[in-house]
Amino acid sequence: MSKDLKEAALRYHREGRPGKIELGITKPCATQRDLSLAYTPGVAEPCREIAKDAAAALDYTMRGNLVGVITNGTAVLGLGDIGPLAGKPVMEGKAVLFKRFADVDAFDIEVDEKNPERFVEVVKSLEPTFGGINLEDIKAPECFEIERRLIEAMDIPVFHDDQHGTAIITTAGLMNALELTDRKPGDIKVVFSGAGAAAISCAGMLEALGVSRDNIWLCDRKGLVTVDRAEREPWRGRYAKEGGAQDLAACMKDADVFIGVSVGGIVSKDMVKSMRPRPIIFAMSNPDPEILPEAAREAAPDAIIATGRSDYPNQVNNVLGFPFIFRGALDVAARRISEGMKMAAARSLAALAKESVPKAICDAYKVDSLEFGSDYIIPKPLDPRVLLWEAPAVAAAATEEGLARRPLDDLEVYRGILAERLRLIPNP
Repeated sequence: MSKDLKEAALRYHREGRPGKIELGITKPCATQRDLSLAYTPGVAEPCREIAKDAAAALDYTMRGNLVGVITNGTAVLGLGDIGPLAGKPVMEGKAVLFKRFADVDAFDIEVDEKNPERFVEVVKSLEPTFGGINLEDIKAPECFEIERRLIEAMDIPVFHDDQHGTAIITTAGLMNALELTDRKPGDIKVVFSGAGAAAISCAGMLEALGVSRDNIWLCDRKGLVTVDRAEREPWRGRYAKEGGAQDLAACMKDADVFIGVSVGGIVSKDMVKSMRPRPIIFAMSNPDPEILPEAAREAAPDAIIATGRSDYPNQVNNVLGFPFIFRGALDVAARRISEGMKMAAARSLAALAKESVPKAICDAYKVDSLEFGSDYIIPKPLDPRVLLWEAPAVAAAATEEGLARRPLDDLEVYRGILAERLRLIPNP
């Protein structure tokens, strides 16, 4: 990061009121009567209703629009285990994105606990507060077990965005890249650089899409994950291969798709040249991709390339996922976020990328036009239509799967409600 950007970031967080979020009041509080309704004695009435029927909390409190963004700070961005307090700016930032893009309220909660058992107990105890839990920046492999146990223990959606957010957006982009290159999921070889939380979730979604498990190759810093590797465990062990050690370069030979969730600069032009014609390259390490798009393009001029960066086409950005997934899940009071709901989110994004892009969105990105093709396979994060496409897809999937306490009755009416939310979203 440049010195100028560093100073600007510090000023942004420090000046005025420190941090990025604050609480607001949604009801009148100007008179004595207002106060008697907001607190004592009036507040006793919704308390009595909720005591009789817990579902009434969705009608009388903010719980139905409230997500807990929870971390223990063990894997914060690319900074590693910096602790829960140092991770707080990131969690506040996540709360900003929830509000800015989908009008979801979020509290950030930083838990000083590395023991998975105790961390699960802490988060489980918060269930009465929230309509959903967004786990964030928890290191692998603990994150897998923590999420699994919380999903089983809690009756509200629990979603570890570091895993599933990347997977959903990657899957959406890959659907369109496969279409553009006339490939079928069942016929492709996919090689991963990185075998952590994001890679495992991506691999799982690609399997659900139809990619054969035999054609999914996971590589970490030691090379191909094989069955004889001492560090294998149940999650990535699912994709472990028989045979001897191979490095990333050997694995990439004749691959159709490369997905990078590891470190910058690890892929060479020769490695790209060894892939099949018209390769699909998702180099998502930040800030430095596994291979820069310019270099990948030199090696394979017809490649379809995505990164995690905003200054290149096809940015794989988790903000295209979590705000809208929770929006849809909260609006039908879903009990969890299922694999079907995740795939519905991915399919909605893939479909939106094929629609005509309004001039206002092009202007926001300082381009003359955006059109479905090699340089536009994923919608832009600032496209307000994402809310109107993705949240309904998620809500409809929850309803179809019987996970909704308040099933979706009319899709078009719901889209109208979302459009009104979109108009009122604060953007100071």
